[in-house]
Amino acid sequence: MSAEDLENYETDMELQLYREYRDVAGLFSYVVETERRFYLANHVDLQARSADGEVYFDLTLQDAWVWDVYRSARFVKSVRVITFKDVNVEELTKNDDLTLPKDGLGG
Repeated sequence: MSAEDLENYETDMELQLYREYRDVAGLFSYVVETERRFYLANHVDLQARSADGEVYFDLTLQDAWVWDVYRSARFVKSVRVITFKDVNVEELTKNDDLTLPKDGLGG
């Protein structure tokens, strides 16, 4: 396999992952970013803890989807992350009222 073939394969895998994300994002309530992963989840429990003067985060996600191009199964029932790094949790807005005009975006 040439370097170009490998690059094309990785590009295709990333595009497939993005398309999957776009298709499933509406099924979830939260977006969660850690230093290593990006998740979609329906339940998030984030606890700041300390041990020996160090603060760390204990993160538990239920009903989640993991952004990872190398995982064959991205849907997971439960995820637990322990990290000393930042964690970002955002609630997704559910806008069922949003509709496009019948004559398209321009009209």
